[in-house]
Amino acid sequence: MSTEIKSRAALIQKTGGPITLEDLILSSLNPDEVLVKLVATGVCHTDVSFVNRPFLADKPIILGHEGAGYVEAVGAQVTSLKVGDPVVLSFDSCGHCESCDSHHPAYCHNFVAHNFLGQRHDGSTAWTGANGPVRHAFFGQSSFATRSVCREQNVIKLDTDEDLELMGPLGCGLQTGAGAVLNVLKPEPQESIAIFGAGSVGLAAVMAAKALGVSCIVAVDIKDSRLEMARSLGATHTVNPVAVDDLVAAVKSCANPGMHYSLDTTANMNVLRQATEVLRHRGTCGFVGGATAEAEICVNSRDMMINGKTLRGIIEGDSDPHRFIPELIALYRAGKFPMDKLARYYPLDAIHQAIEDAESGEAIKAILRMSA
Repeated sequence: MSTEIKSRAALIQKTGGPITLEDLILSSLNPDEVLVKLVATGVCHTDVSFVNRPFLADKPIILGHEGAGYVEAVGAQVTSLKVGDPVVLSFDSCGHCESCDSHHPAYCHNFVAHNFLGQRHDGSTAWTGANGPVRHAFFGQSSFATRSVCREQNVIKLDTDEDLELMGPLGCGLQTGAGAVLNVLKPEPQESIAIFGAGSVGLAAVMAAKALGVSCIVAVDIKDSRLEMARSLGATHTVNPVAVDDLVAAVKSCANPGMHYSLDTTANMNVLRQATEVLRHRGTCGFVGGATAEAEICVNSRDMMINGKTLRGIIEGDSDPHRFIPELIALYRAGKFPMDKLARYYPLDAIHQAIEDAESGEAIKAILRMSA
Protein backbone atom coordinates (compact mmCIF):
# COMPACT_ATOMS: atom_id res chain seq x y z
CA MET A 1 0.00 0.00 0.00
CA SER A 2 1.67 3.14 -1.19
CA THR A 3 -0.62 5.58 0.63
CA GLU A 4 -0.01 5.99 4.34
CA ILE A 5 -2.97 4.65 6.31
CA LYS A 6 -3.72 6.06 9.74
CA SER A 7 -6.01 5.01 12.55
CA ARG A 8 -7.27 6.97 15.53
CA ALA A 9 -7.02 4.53 18.41
CA ALA A 10 -7.66 4.40 22.14
CA LEU A 11 -4.57 2.99 23.83
CA ILE A 12 -4.21 1.67 27.35
CA GLN A 13 -0.73 2.62 28.52
CA LYS A 14 -0.55 0.58 31.73
CA THR A 15 -2.71 -1.48 34.05
CA GLY A 16 -5.41 0.78 35.44
CA GLY A 17 -5.04 3.27 32.60
CA PRO A 18 -4.90 5.91 31.44
CA ILE A 19 -6.56 5.42 28.07
CA THR A 20 -5.27 7.90 25.53
CA LEU A 21 -6.37 8.65 21.97
CA GLU A 22 -3.52 8.63 19.47
CA ASP A 23 -3.00 8.54 15.71
CA LEU A 24 -1.26 5.37 14.51
CA ILE A 25 0.25 4.39 11.18
CA LEU A 26 -0.24 1.02 9.49
CA SER A 27 3.18 -0.50 8.96
CA SER A 28 2.04 -3.43 6.81
CA LEU A 29 -0.79 -5.82 5.97
CA ASN A 30 0.05 -9.52 5.85
CA PRO A 31 -1.26 -11.79 3.05
CA ASP A 32 -3.90 -13.40 5.30
CA GLU A 33 -5.07 -10.15 6.88
CA VAL A 34 -7.98 -7.78 6.35
CA LEU A 35 -8.07 -4.05 7.02
CA VAL A 36 -11.48 -2.94 8.25
CA LYS A 37 -12.64 0.67 8.49
CA LEU A 38 -14.83 0.62 11.57
CA VAL A 39 -18.14 2.42 11.94
CA ALA A 40 -18.76 1.35 15.54
CA THR A 41 -17.71 -1.01 18.30
CA GLY A 42 -19.36 -2.23 21.47
CA VAL A 43 -17.88 -1.79 24.92
CA CYS A 44 -17.82 -5.16 26.67
CA HIS A 45 -17.22 -5.77 30.37
CA THR A 46 -14.22 -7.84 29.30
CA ASP A 47 -12.68 -4.63 27.95
CA VAL A 48 -13.39 -2.88 31.25
CA SER A 49 -11.85 -5.71 33.27
CA PHE A 50 -8.69 -5.78 31.15
CA VAL A 51 -8.15 -2.08 31.72
CA ASN A 52 -7.89 -2.77 35.44
CA ARG A 53 -5.89 -5.99 35.65
CA PRO A 54 -2.50 -7.31 34.48
CA PHE A 55 -2.46 -8.44 30.88
CA LEU A 56 -0.47 -11.07 28.99
CA ALA A 57 0.70 -8.58 26.38
CA ASP A 58 3.00 -5.62 26.80
CA LYS A 59 1.53 -2.16 26.58
CA PRO A 60 0.52 0.13 25.01
CA ILE A 61 -2.26 -1.97 23.53
CA ILE A 62 -5.58 -1.29 21.79
CA LEU A 63 -8.53 -3.07 23.40
CA GLY A 64 -12.05 -3.44 21.97
CA HIS A 65 -13.56 -6.58 20.46
CA GLU A 66 -17.08 -5.89 19.17
CA GLY A 67 -16.33 -4.07 15.94
CA ALA A 68 -18.35 -3.58 12.76
CA GLY A 69 -17.43 -1.76 9.56
CA TYR A 70 -16.37 -2.10 5.93
CA VAL A 71 -13.48 -3.98 4.39
CA GLU A 72 -10.94 -1.42 3.21
CA ALA A 73 -8.13 -3.68 2.00
CA VAL A 74 -7.35 -7.40 1.83
CA GLY A 75 -4.14 -9.39 1.76
CA ALA A 76 -3.15 -11.44 -1.27
CA GLN A 77 -4.30 -14.74 0.28
CA VAL A 78 -7.78 -13.53 1.31
CA THR A 79 -10.48 -15.05 -0.90
CA SER A 80 -13.82 -14.73 0.97
CA LEU A 81 -13.87 -10.93 1.34
CA LYS A 82 -13.52 -7.94 -0.94
CA VAL A 83 -13.18 -4.21 -0.51
CA GLY A 84 -16.49 -2.62 0.48
CA ASP A 85 -18.01 -5.67 2.18
CA PRO A 86 -19.92 -4.84 5.38
CA VAL A 87 -18.59 -7.02 8.19
CA VAL A 88 -18.79 -7.86 11.88
CA LEU A 89 -15.62 -8.81 13.75
CA SER A 90 -15.53 -11.62 16.28
CA PHE A 91 -12.94 -13.59 18.24
CA ASP A 92 -10.07 -15.25 16.38
CA SER A 93 -9.25 -18.96 16.20
CA CYS A 94 -6.67 -21.12 14.49
CA GLY A 95 -9.15 -22.90 12.21
CA HIS A 96 -7.42 -26.28 12.28
CA CYS A 97 -7.33 -27.73 15.82
CA GLU A 98 -9.76 -30.41 17.04
CA SER A 99 -12.24 -27.85 18.36
CA CYS A 100 -12.13 -25.67 15.25
CA ASP A 101 -12.50 -28.69 12.98
CA SER A 102 -15.64 -29.73 14.89
CA HIS A 103 -17.17 -26.22 14.58
CA HIS A 104 -16.46 -25.17 18.18
CA PRO A 105 -13.89 -22.40 17.58
CA ALA A 106 -14.65 -20.75 20.94
CA TYR A 107 -12.72 -23.66 22.45
CA CYS A 108 -9.82 -23.33 20.01
CA HIS A 109 -6.73 -25.00 21.44
CA ASN A 110 -4.77 -21.89 20.45
CA PHE A 111 -7.30 -19.34 21.75
CA VAL A 112 -4.85 -17.46 23.99
CA ALA A 113 -2.26 -17.00 21.25
CA HIS A 114 -4.87 -15.72 18.80
CA ASN A 115 -6.69 -13.37 21.16
CA PHE A 116 -4.60 -12.23 24.10
CA LEU A 117 -0.94 -11.82 23.17
CA GLY A 118 -1.34 -8.53 21.31
CA GLN A 119 0.76 -9.46 18.32
CA ARG A 120 0.99 -11.60 15.23
CA HIS A 121 2.39 -15.12 15.49
CA ASP A 122 5.78 -13.95 14.25
CA GLY A 123 5.92 -11.33 17.01
CA SER A 124 5.36 -8.34 14.73
CA THR A 125 2.66 -5.68 15.04
CA ALA A 126 0.68 -3.85 12.37
CA TRP A 127 0.42 -0.44 14.04
CA THR A 128 3.09 2.08 14.96
CA GLY A 129 2.64 5.14 17.18
CA ALA A 130 4.81 8.06 18.14
CA ASN A 131 6.74 5.91 20.61
CA GLY A 132 7.05 2.76 18.50
CA PRO A 133 5.05 -0.43 17.91
CA VAL A 134 1.57 -0.70 19.43
CA ARG A 135 0.07 -4.00 20.52
CA HIS A 136 -3.22 -5.02 18.95
CA ALA A 137 -5.10 -8.22 17.91
CA PHE A 138 -7.11 -8.22 21.17
CA PHE A 139 -9.74 -10.86 20.41
CA GLY A 140 -8.26 -10.74 16.93
CA GLN A 141 -9.36 -7.15 16.27
CA SER A 142 -8.57 -4.36 18.80
CA SER A 143 -11.57 -2.32 17.69
CA PHE A 144 -11.28 0.72 19.96
CA ALA A 145 -10.02 2.47 16.85
CA THR A 146 -11.15 3.79 13.49
CA ARG A 147 -9.41 0.91 11.71
CA SER A 148 -8.71 -2.69 12.61
CA VAL A 149 -6.33 -5.30 11.24
CA CYS A 150 -7.88 -8.78 11.45
CA ARG A 151 -7.40 -12.23 10.00
CA GLU A 152 -9.85 -13.55 7.43
CA GLN A 153 -10.78 -16.18 10.02
CA ASN A 154 -12.53 -13.74 12.37
CA VAL A 155 -14.25 -11.41 9.89
CA ILE A 156 -17.90 -12.23 9.19
CA LYS A 157 -19.36 -10.89 5.95
CA LEU A 158 -22.92 -9.53 6.13
CA ASP A 159 -25.55 -9.49 3.40
CA THR A 160 -26.37 -5.83 4.01
CA ASP A 161 -25.01 -2.84 5.90
CA GLU A 162 -28.43 -2.01 7.35
CA ASP A 163 -28.07 -1.12 11.06
CA LEU A 164 -24.34 -1.81 10.79
CA GLU A 165 -23.50 0.40 13.80
CA LEU A 166 -25.65 -1.91 15.94
CA MET A 167 -24.12 -5.18 14.81
CA GLY A 168 -20.71 -5.12 16.51
CA PRO A 169 -21.85 -6.46 19.92
CA LEU A 170 -22.96 -9.64 18.16
CA GLY A 171 -19.25 -10.46 17.92
CA CYS A 172 -18.95 -11.14 21.64
CA GLY A 173 -21.42 -10.13 24.35
CA LEU A 174 -24.69 -10.80 22.58
CA GLN A 175 -23.57 -14.06 20.99
CA THR A 176 -22.28 -15.15 24.41
CA GLY A 177 -25.67 -14.79 26.09
CA ALA A 178 -27.78 -15.90 23.16
CA GLY A 179 -25.45 -18.76 22.30
CA ALA A 180 -25.50 -20.09 25.86
CA VAL A 181 -29.24 -20.58 25.45
CA LEU A 182 -29.54 -21.47 21.75
CA ASN A 183 -26.36 -23.54 21.30
CA VAL A 184 -25.74 -25.11 24.72
CA LEU A 185 -28.68 -25.23 27.13
CA LYS A 186 -31.41 -25.46 24.47
CA PRO A 187 -34.49 -25.33 26.72
CA GLU A 188 -37.75 -26.67 25.33
CA PRO A 189 -40.91 -24.50 25.28
CA GLN A 190 -42.46 -26.34 28.23
CA GLU A 191 -39.31 -25.92 30.36
CA SER A 192 -37.92 -23.15 32.57
CA ILE A 193 -34.73 -21.10 32.79
CA ALA A 194 -33.40 -18.62 35.36
CA ILE A 195 -30.87 -16.04 34.17
CA PHE A 196 -28.70 -14.41 36.81
CA GLY A 197 -27.55 -10.93 35.79
CA ALA A 198 -29.54 -8.71 33.43
CA GLY A 199 -26.74 -6.90 31.67
CA SER A 200 -26.26 -7.21 27.93
CA VAL A 201 -25.21 -10.88 28.14
CA GLY A 202 -28.08 -11.86 30.42
CA LEU A 203 -30.63 -9.90 28.40
CA ALA A 204 -29.39 -11.54 25.21
CA ALA A 205 -30.10 -14.84 26.95
CA VAL A 206 -33.59 -13.63 27.87
CA MET A 207 -34.27 -12.69 24.24
CA ALA A 208 -32.98 -16.06 23.04
CA ALA A 209 -35.18 -17.94 25.50
CA LYS A 210 -38.16 -15.87 24.39
CA ALA A 211 -37.35 -16.67 20.75
CA LEU A 212 -37.47 -20.38 21.65
CA GLY A 213 -40.88 -19.92 23.26
CA VAL A 214 -39.71 -21.00 26.73
CA SER A 215 -42.71 -20.81 29.05
CA CYS A 216 -40.91 -19.72 32.23
CA ILE A 217 -38.04 -17.21 31.96
CA VAL A 218 -36.82 -15.77 35.26
CA ALA A 219 -34.44 -12.78 35.29
CA VAL A 220 -32.48 -12.04 38.48
CA ASP A 221 -30.74 -8.71 39.09
CA ILE A 222 -30.27 -6.11 41.82
CA LYS A 223 -31.26 -3.22 39.53
CA ASP A 224 -35.01 -2.76 39.09
CA SER A 225 -34.44 -0.90 35.80
CA ARG A 226 -32.69 -3.95 34.39
CA LEU A 227 -35.52 -6.19 35.55
CA GLU A 228 -38.02 -3.89 33.85
CA MET A 229 -36.01 -4.21 30.64
CA ALA A 230 -35.94 -7.99 31.05
CA ARG A 231 -39.72 -8.08 31.31
CA SER A 232 -40.05 -6.00 28.16
CA LEU A 233 -37.79 -8.49 26.35
CA GLY A 234 -39.67 -11.60 27.40
CA ALA A 235 -38.93 -12.50 31.02
CA THR A 236 -42.05 -14.02 32.58
CA HIS A 237 -40.78 -13.48 36.13
CA THR A 238 -38.22 -11.18 37.73
CA VAL A 239 -36.54 -11.40 41.12
CA ASN A 240 -34.50 -8.74 42.88
CA PRO A 241 -32.31 -10.48 45.52
CA VAL A 242 -32.45 -7.38 47.71
CA ALA A 243 -36.24 -7.60 47.93
CA VAL A 244 -36.56 -11.25 49.03
CA ASP A 245 -35.50 -13.16 52.13
CA ASP A 246 -34.51 -16.34 50.30
CA LEU A 247 -33.40 -15.89 46.69
CA VAL A 248 -33.18 -19.61 45.92
CA ALA A 249 -36.69 -20.25 47.22
CA ALA A 250 -38.06 -17.23 45.36
CA VAL A 251 -36.63 -18.42 42.04
CA LYS A 252 -37.68 -22.04 42.53
CA SER A 253 -41.23 -20.96 43.28
CA CYS A 254 -41.53 -19.65 39.72
CA ALA A 255 -41.41 -23.23 38.41
CA ASN A 256 -41.92 -25.78 41.19
CA PRO A 257 -39.97 -27.84 42.11
CA GLY A 258 -37.23 -25.73 40.51
CA MET A 259 -35.71 -24.63 37.24
CA HIS A 260 -34.77 -26.92 34.38
CA TYR A 261 -31.90 -24.60 33.45
CA SER A 262 -30.04 -21.66 34.89
CA LEU A 263 -27.40 -19.34 33.49
CA ASP A 264 -25.03 -17.22 35.56
CA THR A 265 -23.58 -14.17 33.79
CA THR A 266 -22.22 -12.39 36.87
CA ALA A 267 -18.82 -14.11 37.38
CA ASN A 268 -19.67 -13.98 41.09
CA MET A 269 -18.96 -17.38 42.64
CA ASN A 270 -21.58 -16.94 45.36
CA VAL A 271 -24.21 -16.18 42.74
CA LEU A 272 -23.06 -19.17 40.69
CA ARG A 273 -23.69 -21.44 43.66
CA GLN A 274 -27.21 -20.04 43.96
CA ALA A 275 -27.70 -20.69 40.24
CA THR A 276 -27.01 -24.39 40.85
CA GLU A 277 -29.28 -24.49 43.89
CA VAL A 278 -32.36 -23.21 42.04
CA LEU A 279 -32.28 -26.25 39.72
CA ARG A 280 -34.66 -29.18 39.93
CA HIS A 281 -33.51 -32.79 39.58
CA ARG A 282 -31.18 -33.29 36.57
CA GLY A 283 -31.12 -29.56 35.89
CA THR A 284 -28.23 -27.85 34.12
CA CYS A 285 -26.49 -24.63 35.11
CA GLY A 286 -24.35 -22.84 32.55
CA PHE A 287 -21.97 -20.03 33.46
CA VAL A 288 -20.18 -17.35 31.50
CA GLY A 289 -18.17 -14.32 32.54
CA GLY A 290 -14.61 -13.24 33.17
CA ALA A 291 -13.83 -14.67 36.59
CA THR A 292 -10.17 -14.44 37.59
CA ALA A 293 -7.86 -17.43 37.34
CA GLU A 294 -7.83 -17.62 41.14
CA ALA A 295 -11.63 -17.84 41.49
CA GLU A 296 -12.76 -21.23 42.73
CA ILE A 297 -16.24 -22.67 42.34
CA CYS A 298 -17.80 -23.94 45.54
CA VAL A 299 -21.05 -25.87 45.15
CA ASN A 300 -22.96 -28.29 47.35
CA SER A 301 -21.53 -31.58 46.13
CA ARG A 302 -24.29 -33.64 47.77
CA ASP A 303 -26.96 -31.55 46.06
CA MET A 304 -25.18 -31.81 42.71
CA MET A 305 -24.62 -35.56 42.94
CA ILE A 306 -27.88 -36.80 44.47
CA ASN A 307 -30.02 -34.60 42.24
CA GLY A 308 -28.01 -35.32 39.11
CA LYS A 309 -27.26 -31.66 38.35
CA THR A 310 -24.82 -30.49 35.69
CA LEU A 311 -22.53 -27.45 35.77
CA ARG A 312 -21.29 -26.29 32.37
CA GLY A 313 -18.78 -23.56 31.53
CA ILE A 314 -19.50 -21.66 28.31
CA ILE A 315 -17.23 -19.40 26.25
CA GLU A 316 -18.57 -17.10 23.50
CA GLY A 317 -21.87 -18.98 23.52
CA ASP A 318 -20.05 -22.02 22.05
CA SER A 319 -20.62 -20.21 18.77
CA ASP A 320 -19.25 -20.55 15.29
CA PRO A 321 -19.55 -16.83 14.45
CA HIS A 322 -19.72 -17.35 10.69
CA ARG A 323 -22.87 -19.40 11.21
CA PHE A 324 -24.33 -17.97 14.40
CA ILE A 325 -24.07 -14.22 13.86
CA PRO A 326 -26.16 -14.35 10.65
CA GLU A 327 -28.73 -16.42 12.56
CA LEU A 328 -28.96 -13.77 15.27
CA ILE A 329 -29.29 -11.03 12.65
CA ALA A 330 -32.13 -12.99 11.05
CA LEU A 331 -33.87 -13.16 14.44
CA TYR A 332 -33.36 -9.40 14.86
CA ARG A 333 -34.83 -8.69 11.41
CA ALA A 334 -37.81 -10.88 12.32
CA GLY A 335 -38.41 -8.89 15.52
CA LYS A 336 -37.41 -11.81 17.75
CA PHE A 337 -34.10 -10.45 19.03
CA PRO A 338 -34.63 -6.70 19.68
CA MET A 339 -31.04 -5.91 20.58
CA ASP A 340 -31.51 -2.27 19.56
CA LYS A 341 -33.30 -1.72 22.88
CA LEU A 342 -30.01 -2.28 24.71
CA ALA A 343 -27.86 0.22 22.79
CA ARG A 344 -26.57 3.60 23.90
CA TYR A 345 -24.19 5.39 21.53
CA TYR A 346 -21.11 7.50 22.27
CA PRO A 347 -18.48 9.12 20.06
CA LEU A 348 -15.01 7.56 20.20
CA ASP A 349 -13.70 10.65 21.99
CA ALA A 350 -16.13 9.90 24.83
CA ILE A 351 -14.66 6.44 25.46
CA HIS A 352 -13.99 7.22 29.12
CA GLN A 353 -17.66 8.05 29.68
CA ALA A 354 -18.75 4.95 27.76
CA ILE A 355 -16.54 2.73 29.89
CA GLU A 356 -17.71 4.42 33.09
CA ASP A 357 -21.35 3.93 32.12
CA ALA A 358 -20.75 0.31 31.14
CA GLU A 359 -18.97 -0.36 34.43
CA SER A 360 -21.64 1.29 36.57
CA GLY A 361 -24.53 -0.26 34.67
CA GLU A 362 -25.84 3.09 33.48
CA ALA A 363 -25.54 1.79 29.92
CA ILE A 364 -26.63 -1.77 29.15
CA LYS A 365 -24.66 -1.88 25.90
CA ALA A 366 -22.44 1.11 25.23
CA ILE A 367 -21.45 1.45 21.57
CA LEU A 368 -18.70 3.76 20.31
CA ARG A 369 -19.28 5.46 16.97
CA MET A 370 -16.24 6.26 14.82
CA SER A 371 -16.06 9.64 13.13
CA ALA A 372 -13.12 8.91 10.81
